[in-house]
Amino acid sequence: MYEQTGGLAVGSPPRMNKSISADTNIASTAAGSLAEVAAQAAVTTRCGPFIIGVAGGTASGKTTVCERIMERLHDQRLVMISMDSFYRGLTEDEMKNVKSYNFDHPNAFDSEEIVKVLLALKRGETVEVPEYDFCTHQRSSETKQVNPADVVIIEGILLFQFDEILSLLNMKIFVDTDDDVRLARRIQRDTVSRGRDVQGVIDQYTRFVKPMFENFCLPTKRVADVIIPWARGDNTVAIDLIVQHIRTKLGRNDLTRIYSNLDVLPGNYQTRGMHTIIRDVTVGKSDFAFYSDRLIRLVVEHGLGNLPFKEKIVKTPSGGKYVGLDFCSGICGVSIIRSGEAMENALRACCKGVKIGKILIHRENGDEAVKLIYEKLPKDIANRKVLLMDPILATGNSAIQAIKVLRSKGVPEANILFLTIIASPPGIDALCSVRKVPRCSLQSSVT
Repeated sequence: MYEQTGGLAVGSPPRMNKSISADTNIASTAAGSLAEVAAQAAVTTRCGPFIIGVAGGTASGKTTVCERIMERLHDQRLVMISMDSFYRGLTEDEMKNVKSYNFDHPNAFDSEEIVKVLLALKRGETVEVPEYDFCTHQRSSETKQVNPADVVIIEGILLFQFDEILSLLNMKIFVDTDDDVRLARRIQRDTVSRGRDVQGVIDQYTRFVKPMFENFCLPTKRVADVIIPWARGDNTVAIDLIVQHIRTKLGRNDLTRIYSNLDVLPGNYQTRGMHTIIRDVTVGKSDFAFYSDRLIRLVVEHGLGNLPFKEKIVKTPSGGKYVGLDFCSGICGVSIIRSGEAMENALRACCKGVKIGKILIHRENGDEAVKLIYEKLPKDIANRKVLLMDPILATGNSAIQAIKVLRSKGVPEANILFLTIIASPPGIDALCSVRKVPRCSLQSSVT
C-alpha cells in the first residue's frame, strides 16, 4: 500500500504542513493501456490506486487544481470525483424549509457512501457514483460510472472532516483562497449554473457557508500534506511539485522498472483516444483500420528510435555544417502471419526498401502448443537488426516460437525487437522475463 505522504519530501513526518507560494521560484508500448497491465502486475507490490484528496473552502479553486493535476498526468489512468455528488437527498420536511437547510454541515454528506466508493476503487472495481441535482435537492436517477484507475482525485469542502476518508488518502491537498475572492466566485457560479439569485447566495453565505467554513473546513487545514495559495487562480510551481511527487510514487511500480527490456511509447490524449476507438465494439471497419494503422506507425517509429545510430556531419545548402545522425543499416522486418502483416506497410513507409520476412506459427489446443508451419526470411538475417511484428501479444507462445526460429538462423536475442500494439501481462512476462528470453526487447503501443 502507498504510505501516507507528509509533504512533498518522501519520508518527512506525517501531518506536516507544506505551504507552497506561487512566488517560489527495450520494447515500447503506446501508453493507452500500460496502466491495465501495471494494475495487475503490481498487485503484489501495492494496494489499489494513488488517492488524492483536495479540500478547501467553497469556490476556492479545488476543481481547477484537480484539472491542472489531471492535465499533467494525462499519460496515466486518472479519474476525478466530487464530494458534491454525495449530498444526501432532502426529506419532505427539509424540503419545506430548504432555505434554512445547512448544506455546509458534515451531516449534509453521505460519508459512508464516499468510503464505499473509495474502497471499491482501491480494490480495482468499477463503481457507480451518484449524481446530485442542486435544483431539486435530490439524487438523480442517473449515476456516473467510474472505472479503475492509477490515480483517483476526490475533492470537497469537508473532505478532511471524516477520519474514515482521511485514512484512505495517500495525499491531502488544501486549497487556500481569501474569503472575498471565494464569495465573488460563489456568486458567479451559483447564479449561472445552479439557478439562484444573488441575494439568496449572499444570505446563504453569511448564514451558513462562512460560519461552517470557520468551524469545520478551516481547522482541517492542519492535516493537509500540501497547502496551495490559489488567490490568483493559478500556482504553476505548486502543481508541478505535486505532479512530480505523484509520478515518483507511481513510478515505483512502473512495468519498465520491473522489465528493463520493456520500452513504453509515451502516451497522450491522442493515443488514448485511438485506443478507445479500436476497442469500441460499435466502431466501423474503416475507422478501426485507420486508427490501428496510425498506432502501428507510432510504434514502428518509436521502435526505430531504439536502434543504434552513428554521428554524421553534413553540409547544408547555406554552406554550414550540421552535426546529425546516420540511420542504422542492416534492418529487416519479420511479420508473424497473419496479423503481423498488418504492420508491414508502416515499416515500409518508414524504411525505404526494407526487407521483410514471414513466419507462420500454428497454435494447437488453444495456445498450449505451437508449431512452425512456414518461414521465409532474408538469407543474411543473422547480420541484421530484426523488427519482429505482431499487433497483439496474448500468451506470448507464438512470439517465443518465432524468436526461437530467428535464433536458429543465427540472430542474437539482443538484435530482436518485438513490436506490438496491445500486450497482455502473460505475454509481457513471457518475452521480457530474463528466465525466458534473456535479451529480447519488447515494444508495444498498449499493455
